[in-house]
Amino acid sequence: MSPQRRTALVSVVAACVLISLKLATGLASGSLGLVSEAVHSGTDLVAALLTLFAVGVSGRPADRGHPYGHGKAEHLAALAEAGILVLASLYISYRSLAVLVGSAESNVNPVWYVFVVVLIVIAVDASRATVSLRASRRYRSHALHFASDLLGSTAVLIGLLLARAGWLEGDAVAALFVAALVLIAAYRLMRGNVDVLMDRVPVDAERAALAAIEQLEPGVKLRRLRMRQAAGRHFADVVIGVSPDAGVGQGHAAADAVEAAVQSALPESDVVVHVEPAPEDAALRERILAAALTVPRVREMHNIRVVSVDDGLQVALHLKLPQDLTLETAHEVASQVERAISDAVPEVVSVQTHLEPLREPAAGRALAGANVDADAERIRRIVAGRTGAPPREVRFLQTEDGRVAFLTLGLDPECTLAEAHALASEVEEDVRSALPELADVSVHTEP
Repeated sequence: MSPQRRTALVSVVAACVLISLKLATGLASGSLGLVSEAVHSGTDLVAALLTLFAVGVSGRPADRGHPYGHGKAEHLAALAEAGILVLASLYISYRSLAVLVGSAESNVNPVWYVFVVVLIVIAVDASRATVSLRASRRYRSHALHFASDLLGSTAVLIGLLLARAGWLEGDAVAALFVAALVLIAAYRLMRGNVDVLMDRVPVDAERAALAAIEQLEPGVKLRRLRMRQAAGRHFADVVIGVSPDAGVGQGHAAADAVEAAVQSALPESDVVVHVEPAPEDAALRERILAAALTVPRVREMHNIRVVSVDDGLQVALHLKLPQDLTLETAHEVASQVERAISDAVPEVVSVQTHLEPLREPAAGRALAGANVDADAERIRRIVAGRTGAPPREVRFLQTEDGRVAFLTLGLDPECTLAEAHALASEVEEDVRSALPELADVSVHTEP
């Protein structure tokens, strides 16, 4: 049994005991304050039963009919409790005012056992309020509201003391005070739980989520954040913008980072992140590339050239399409690319496409032997002459186009990318000159 459900069961038993004790003593002594407190405890009994029901329902996992779970059952129970509290306060007020205005007489008889009962009730109320407070702090539940009983019981004690001193109306004043406490409790319940049921934004939680997203590195563009809560759990719908040329993996990684940040700030929250392209933040070439890649069958695009003329921008680019397409179909795809770029980048006045077949992966095999070892040694000497150290790896593959050499160079980690690229280009030229029979040379650099 969960601690929250156990707390609700204890509250049910305590409410039954207190109702019997207050009502019996109040009727025997004629104390309106004690009878009113019995009514007040009656509302607590109903509230505890509703809470017990709500805890059982809200604890159920989400299902097909309730994908967000059943947490709002607890808030519905709290609203029902608030309605009962209002009715009880009206009854208490009517009885109290009738005595105070003289339309009814006070029959209170504050004998000694009445005070014993009130002191016992105060002790029980104090312990129960402490338990409820701890539960509400731990679970942030809005269905347990028993702490006001302690204040009400204290007011009844004061009213009985005044009645014993000779002012019998003191008991009715205490009852009226209890009614005021009931109304205040009902108002607080209604205000807080109506906000939750109407999906009012939890301001503090929203600020925490915003702060967590803003601290992300690298940053993301937050387009929308919608939040609500139920049964102490927060739900966040987040929309972020990423560069249009970002891959699916990059967009997913950004969404994961946002989700982790929000859940770190708001533990056990339910976070859904939607990723959208943000063309307004992208460079011109990125916008052109993103627009072209939206067209089906476009696999690769390179050699993008943008020229500024008097009436706008002219774009030339190479498109790679599946090699089994007919020229007619390929031309239609190219026309779609041209229209997509013109729509996405209005300042472009002309788009020229060059069509190329996309080559599928070709078969190859690793090479070995004396000739290969000799060529590898020549490459090692070339690399050592350029970089001061031999390459970390040299290997050859035989492809349908001929032999291809793959080199891995270890360079100074502090050198710039431009310096590394220039050195790799020099090595590539030296290898091509020394081994002109090679179909291609691929040079990889790493720190």
